[in-house]
Amino acid sequence: MMKIRIATVHHSGFGHTTRLAEAVKEGVEQVAGAAALLLTVEEAQTRWTDLSSAEAIIFGAPTYTAGASAEFKAFEEASTRAVMAKGLGWKDKVAAGFTNSGSRSGDKLATLIQLALFAAQHGMLWINLGLPPANHSTKGIGSGTESPWLLAGCGRAIECDPGPDLAPPESDLATARYLGRRVAEVTLQFARGRAQSQSSAD
Repeated sequence: MMKIRIATVHHSGFGHTTRLAEAVKEGVEQVAGAAALLLTVEEAQTRWTDLSSAEAIIFGAPTYTAGASAEFKAFEEASTRAVMAKGLGWKDKVAAGFTNSGSRSGDKLATLIQLALFAAQHGMLWINLGLPPANHSTKGIGSGTESPWLLAGCGRAIECDPGPDLAPPESDLATARYLGRRVAEVTLQFARGRAQSQSSAD
């Protein structure tokens, strides 16, 4: 059976984004043949080779003042020097992303766009949830897997006062698990197709 590795790189200011990242990892591990690697942005900057050997990277950051956190931005900027300059390219790797904030406004969309553009600058292939919007009815909010923005994995508003032991709610964690599972499944398809193409060429 083909084996692939899916890395998740995230920053979390208060622990809420870490809970989403852990749920993404759980989703990856639900797919046979997929192994998960969970790294903070600080850890990731010491493991560029591990990231370059992964078939997919999922990026996660909280939204602060209409954009990704400064710590995640520092990781983005460091990747230019470490990945591009050293020839450890991420071109044609699968990518996805997620974010959350305490606001219900559209500021999270700005972060998701930033993550997608970051992936594009590395030549990566962006994967969305592939789900219809879940919040178009009274039954949508909080009822299972949510899909507020299809551009990225998930972008959720969470209550500011509960700690990470109480938030995000289960519906958000279900979305994160779904994201991890979908990225793993799509990445396996890409990896198998690439292997078959190389075999045919030989």
